[in-house]
Amino acid sequence: MTHPTQTTPGALAGLRVIDLSRVLGGPFCTQMLADHGAQVIKVEPPQGDETRDWGPPFLDGAASYFLGVNRNKQGVALDLSLPEGRALLLRLLADADVLVENFKPGTLERWGIGYEDFLRERFPRLVHCRVSGFGVDGPLGGLPGYDAVAQAMTGLMSVNGERGGAPLRMGIPVIDIATGLHAVIGILMALRERERSGRGQSVEATLFDTGVSLMHPHLPNHFLSGRVATRSGNAHPNICPYDAFATRSCNVFIAVGNDGQFRRLVALLGRAELADDPRFAHNSERLANAAALKAELEALLATRDGEAIAQELMRAGVPCGPVLDVGGVRTHPHALHRERFVEAGDQMGVASAVSLSRTPASYRTAAPAFGAHSLEVLRATGLGEAELAEATRAGAIPHARSSFAD
Repeated sequence: MTHPTQTTPGALAGLRVIDLSRVLGGPFCTQMLADHGAQVIKVEPPQGDETRDWGPPFLDGAASYFLGVNRNKQGVALDLSLPEGRALLLRLLADADVLVENFKPGTLERWGIGYEDFLRERFPRLVHCRVSGFGVDGPLGGLPGYDAVAQAMTGLMSVNGERGGAPLRMGIPVIDIATGLHAVIGILMALRERERSGRGQSVEATLFDTGVSLMHPHLPNHFLSGRVATRSGNAHPNICPYDAFATRSCNVFIAVGNDGQFRRLVALLGRAELADDPRFAHNSERLANAAALKAELEALLATRDGEAIAQELMRAGVPCGPVLDVGGVRTHPHALHRERFVEAGDQMGVASAVSLSRTPASYRTAAPAFGAHSLEVLRATGLGEAELAEATRAGAIPHARSSFAD
């Protein structure tokens, strides 16, 4: 099942975004804007976005990693290291609302097109968004960063993993994705403020800042207790039972947030008296006796079918779900009912998680081939054929990818 392509204008229809970003955080941000109606022009360097090569699997030479965050965009290739390429970029920015980039801080400035010293005055209504590893200033300012490095340096890996085990990278690029979401939020805030002031501004979203912001509840716990959090496996540091449990058929995750839910849980499992056991009566006691409680619950769950007991508990008001793999999610009836998987052209993807009632997201075009729309987009800026030919001869408009230098 796929989400039908919408023909109504999205909430961001009329917004023009120039996307110079590569890899994940920036492209995730701009795909979200594009899904909701913005015109997004993805400008790639001569080497292309490196995630085109992050496979297998591939479709027509582009890796699924790239395809997953670049639909609904027009593809332009420019060599911004050349003056001719930068001149073409300025033509694209002439009527743009937003510029998103994730160059190492200082790159645009070195080219003479930095936001503070050039773009702000040349395009006063432009909202500039920089996605970077560590930001511009500070001890790590300007240094490169990837998601896993940020996970390591912001404490996320220190609290992820089995109790007594080694720190573990999360299985998804959670900081990249959350940074992309922060970039979207910041852009929309800046656009809202522009309605009042008539002026754009610069938005900064960094992997480091995002990683620190995700350390809830571990940092708030540390602020009050002074204790440094350690790994607890699937268990929660503040809530119990909030953990994965084995059943006859599969693991399930039970998330009890209050005493009423705990009472319903043990009643449904046939041990209602556990709710009055002084070891388990309230959350703080359950936390102190978590190992004993887990043993009690797993004994009760050992003969139960995981899928069935999860359904029973959910319908009784106790949050619980089976632990599914990717294939299980792909075929789950609720995911299909919610139309979480979409087709754009010949590419399958994950639908936007933001659902609007009157102006829903739409999935209009597949991720573009390298430079697929370069001439079309540049002609729309008023560039003539002779100028296009000259820029191509100068190497400013590459038509085939070159290899990465590093």
